[in-house]
Amino acid sequence: MTNHIWKLAQHVKVRQRVIATAVTYFRRVYTRKSLTEYDPRLVTTTCLYLASKAEESTVQARLLVFYIKKICTDEKYRCEIKDILEMEMKLLEALDYYLVVFHPYRPLLQLLQDAGMTDLTHISWGLVNDTYKMDLILIHPPYMIALACIYIASVLKDKETTAWFEELRVDMNVVKNIAIEILDFYDFYRVESFKGMAESFKGISDEKINAALHKLTPKP
Repeated sequence: MTNHIWKLAQHVKVRQRVIATAVTYFRRVYTRKSLTEYDPRLVTTTCLYLASKAEESTVQARLLVFYIKKICTDEKYRCEIKDILEMEMKLLEALDYYLVVFHPYRPLLQLLQDAGMTDLTHISWGLVNDTYKMDLILIHPPYMIALACIYIASVLKDKETTAWFEELRVDMNVVKNIAIEILDFYDFYRVESFKGMAESFKGISDEKINAALHKLTPKP
């Protein structure tokens, strides 16, 4: 269902952080509510509306309604402004009115700068974007997700990072486990996932990606 958030966000042209916050709200809500209690088709739209306000990039509800009617052929996805506003109050209650979300983007840039590996920014950023297609943001601290993405990117680009990670004194077992979760996702949804990250993986052959996945995946 979060794909609906991404699709709608592309039309209303919001920042990536707004999308990430909306997806996080969606996942948080359904750790407390069932799919039968709140219609996920309306929740996705309302999460994007709420996230746009929380991230100070407000998108008007009427604009969301306009694009939903334009891009959704399924009548079940369509809604009116009053539906969004009513669901907004329900979501606020479900979220305990706590709307702050810490994302991996800021620590990612800081860590890459510290490591002197800003050339990995593009591919690492793409990896972070794709982590929102999983539940990682609900489970792991943002900086650990950022480190896992840097770890994968460094392997794909043949960057030696062992000494740098040792200096950080982080639990590499956790970093590698997160990296494996990400790679498992790519392995399961290989075609669609890598197609969505075409720019991030530009210039990297399928053979190299396969080798990197093999290297990072623990042996049985």
